[in-house]
Amino acid sequence: MMFAAATAALVVAMLLALVRALMGPTVYDRVLAVNAFGTKTMLMIAVLGFLMGRPDFMDIALLYALINFIGTIAVLKFFRYGDLARPGGRAAPTDSEGES
Repeated sequence: MMFAAATAALVVAMLLALVRALMGPTVYDRVLAVNAFGTKTMLMIAVLGFLMGRPDFMDIALLYALINFIGTIAVLKFFRYGDLARPGGRAAPTDSEGES
């Protein structure tokens, strides 16, 4: 009964995070909401694994958390610099900055 309530609360929290991801208002609010949705998905995988008696779901949840974190960092870097491949995290100089 307690895990059913936890699952229901997670579903409600996931829906709220999804609404925030769709409404914005800024791109950073959307990224944060998607990250929160991924964290709640990881919790849902862990709770369902416990309910079904499958402890190996915890490994899947941890892997999902790692992918969620790395994906969030990559998206934020892309929005800040516009380039994922530049080493050192520095943007290329623009024409207005001039190169010497």
